[in-house]
Amino acid sequence: MKINSLLLTCLLFIVCRIPLAAQELTWYKDIQPIFMKNCAPCHQPGEAGPFSLLSYQDVAKRASFIKDVVQSRYMPPWKADNSYVHFANDRSLAQGDIDKIIKWIDNKTPAGKQEGSSSSAKSLVTGTSYHRAPDLVLQMPDSFMVPGGNIEQFVIFKLPFELADSFNIEAIEFTANNKKLVHHVNYAIHPVPDPAIDLKNSVSLINLNQDDRRKFDQYQPYRKTITYYGGWIPGASYESYPQDFGWVLPKRGVILMTVHFSPIPEQESFKGGVNLFFKKTKVKRPVKVVSFGSGGIGERQIEPIFYIKANEKQKFTLEVTNPNEDQSLLYVWPHMHLLGKEFKAYALSPTGDTTRLVHISDWDFRWQEIYRFRKPVRISKGSVIKLECTYDNTADNPFNPNSPPKTIFSRGDMKSTDEMMTLMMIFVPYKPGDENISLE
Repeated sequence: MKINSLLLTCLLFIVCRIPLAAQELTWYKDIQPIFMKNCAPCHQPGEAGPFSLLSYQDVAKRASFIKDVVQSRYMPPWKADNSYVHFANDRSLAQGDIDKIIKWIDNKTPAGKQEGSSSSAKSLVTGTSYHRAPDLVLQMPDSFMVPGGNIEQFVIFKLPFELADSFNIEAIEFTANNKKLVHHVNYAIHPVPDPAIDLKNSVSLINLNQDDRRKFDQYQPYRKTITYYGGWIPGASYESYPQDFGWVLPKRGVILMTVHFSPIPEQESFKGGVNLFFKKTKVKRPVKVVSFGSGGIGERQIEPIFYIKANEKQKFTLEVTNPNEDQSLLYVWPHMHLLGKEFKAYALSPTGDTTRLVHISDWDFRWQEIYRFRKPVRISKGSVIKLECTYDNTADNPFNPNSPPKTIFSRGDMKSTDEMMTLMMIFVPYKPGDENISLE
């Protein structure tokens, strides 16, 4: 009888140990996939993150710090209110993933079996966050030395191209050797079909801080028409277009790439460009871009008049009517500067229905995004797109660029010490069934 009891006790011990062993979390099996998806796109060489998080060693040596920023949801940065709209490119961590990371750290960061360790990280260190290599890379021919002195710099770089044919674009992304230097980028694709216009017969860059208007006028022959307009901010990855959506890269033209460099103490080298990914199918539904607010259509309709008084918190609204046709929105890009505190955008249909677009309850100038919807969002003809934006121009705002605060006027300027209130929308004309197309 004693032997049977002892045997039963041993069996129970073994059975109880099996679930515990099965639940042990290891880097290669459980934790690395989370970091590859949510953290490594920014935290790898050349990207905006201050250090790499590609390897086990990268993460394990920062385990305590990572636990704090993950537990507080400070990282990965994601400012959009998911209860308002849940976007397809949400990089915030699910609670289950946070629990896994904390449990793994508390268990002394076990490495585990190294199956698949190299293949998981490989796609993130080839100069693209897209799932395949680019079909065309357009880059600056030479590096640019970003001046030090803690002064913002605005530089336009010209990227000319002459191709054998035009190409249908499936995705585009900004690429650079050192994105830590960059606050944001805007790029405009201009077709230049006239062979009499020499694509190389003008300056390759214009420093808007230093160069005069006559130098900028050399770019005017390129700017007669525009094919597409996009951009990048820290945290963003790429713009992609499913199925028949996209735009057509002309055979001949230039990309004028405006780079806003963050203030840095000492000069550093920068070299950037864009990766372009072609699709084999025809683009039947060209995507369009429009900007509302202080940086585009509707500036005069901002109420009250858009300037932020010193030592005050103010709320501004903008209403713009969609006059022409039903639209299917793919992306929205809200934008404010250092005084911004809250950004909300929605659409009111002629029948009184509300369509939510984006809400950021705690605006942070350091972390912006081009938000991609999970499915196209229909904005019917006659709908009113409304922005509601709040600004804090008091000493209580830790990001206020002025001490003591002073009244800020908006002139549509990109300087972060000025202010903006803008929503950019990327869309196609609506077709029945668009609501069922996945943009994931």
